[in-house]
Amino acid sequence: MTINSRSYRFARSGGASNLVRCNNTMLSPGPREVLIRVSAASLNYRDLLTLQDINSNHEGLIPLSDCAGTIVDVGTEVARWKEGDRVSLNFFPDWHDGACSLAYLQRSLGGGQTNGVLSDFIVAEETSLVEITSHLTLSEAATLPCAGLTAWQALFERGALKAGETVLVQGTGGVALFGLQLAAAQGAQVIVISSSDAKLERARTLGAWQTINYCTQPEWDKVALELTDGKGMDHILELGGPETYDRSIAAIAAGGRIAQIGVLTGFASQPNILPLQFKNASINGICVGSVEHFKRLNDFLSDQQIHPVIDQVFDFDEVPAAYERMKSAVHFGKIVFDLA
Repeated sequence: MTINSRSYRFARSGGASNLVRCNNTMLSPGPREVLIRVSAASLNYRDLLTLQDINSNHEGLIPLSDCAGTIVDVGTEVARWKEGDRVSLNFFPDWHDGACSLAYLQRSLGGGQTNGVLSDFIVAEETSLVEITSHLTLSEAATLPCAGLTAWQALFERGALKAGETVLVQGTGGVALFGLQLAAAQGAQVIVISSSDAKLERARTLGAWQTINYCTQPEWDKVALELTDGKGMDHILELGGPETYDRSIAAIAAGGRIAQIGVLTGFASQPNILPLQFKNASINGICVGSVEHFKRLNDFLSDQQIHPVIDQVFDFDEVPAAYERMKSAVHFGKIVFDLA
């Protein structure tokens, strides 16, 4: 069976990075593979970085790591899935369980030399899939594989978050809002920092305990210490990078955990880490998660009936406009593509 499928691919033209729309022919899945009709996909900051810096490895690659869809065909040896199942793919298809391995990182969807999911149909290994919880729409489920799973691993798998602990979240993008929602549902006290009062007001409706505008209160680390009576934060989702790291270290509590996740202000960071020693605090590097992590995230979302925050939904023809919205940084929550 062959199926025609629309997709976008990375291309370079005249020194500029572009997305080119094209048509592909999809073949039947292999013995242990499934064919998925993609209904929705979502955009991450990582996808914008890839577009802005297309190299020889990325040219011709189908972008995006996050999608949700329905299985329409299964390979002859597939036992765990059937036609009609609603599924998402794990960001790292080879990371099923256990500790992370550099080998897993060599194959990430929409990066390196592995095609992503911005296509009507995709073929995937049966072991790389997770079932979508019934309370989520396909558009909502498409927001989870990168941002949702990253926040989950940072706070729960590595952070062992407990009710009553404090969490500081930087910004109001995908990982940040998932961090807010997950932590609030666990009974933690969450502080959100942002440059926008309007976004901070929306964060309060999602369960933020306190909010800080870092433009009007640039020494937000001192504010966080005051709000916690000098103790500091038990957990910080470090999403900013060089311009926020020293303040994160200043704001972390004794025995606290900084989850190193984002690079919104760049890649070159040389913070003074000596205070971490005297606080017995730690930095955990977080790079998405495994299939089993993803399953546990979905169980928690189902138990707590959490719905992801969607900023805007774009049609397939509007993919370039969606990238521009991501670049503008005006969004609140996830940017989603409707491929149905």
